[in-house]
Amino acid sequence: MPVIEFFICHRGGSPINPQLTFLLGGARSGKSAYAETLAQALAPGGDVLYVATAQAWDADMQARIARHRADRPPQWRTVEAAHGVGAAIGAALAAEPAAVVLLDCLTLLTSNVLVALPETISEVEAMNAMQDEMAPLLATFAHSQATWIVVSNEVGLGIVPAYPLGRRYRDVLGRVNQQVAAAADQVLLLVAGLPLQIKPAPAGVILP
Repeated sequence: MPVIEFFICHRGGSPINPQLTFLLGGARSGKSAYAETLAQALAPGGDVLYVATAQAWDADMQARIARHRADRPPQWRTVEAAHGVGAAIGAALAAEPAAVVLLDCLTLLTSNVLVALPETISEVEAMNAMQDEMAPLLATFAHSQATWIVVSNEVGLGIVPAYPLGRRYRDVLGRVNQQVAAAADQVLLLVAGLPLQIKPAPAGVILP
């Protein structure tokens, strides 16, 4: 059974038991396209709140953001929040509830937090700053009546970054990914556009 079909048929949630699907993958792995396909399947009427964390730092990012905007269904609502994402989502849902919240992505949210910090900050201090962002976000999810889809990059499979900020970013995002995966009902890894189910674990695999 395809993974999207598995999710829809077995999600078993209710308005007071929200569900979270966490999508991981490398660059150009198809995770954003898959997330949007899943959101459309879960809310065919278009009742989706799309949460974008990207900032238009340069012409390339401006073009990427414009392309993503054009690709999204016109009936979807969009919240653009580089920081304070939990509060922004909470305010948007309070103003108008949504069936699905699609957050794309934790990768850029982590970058937004870290680039605002001094370069000499320790990993512990960086993680504490990131927790100031993540705690309200996860609290908003816990009190939400929506189904959530969260997208992030898997950054631990490549070479060790040569510079301190890169290593700190990799480590902090890796810990954030673990935190969200632990809270998620379903975790999928996208490889070449194809989803691999990580959680719930396949038969015979024991998760911690």
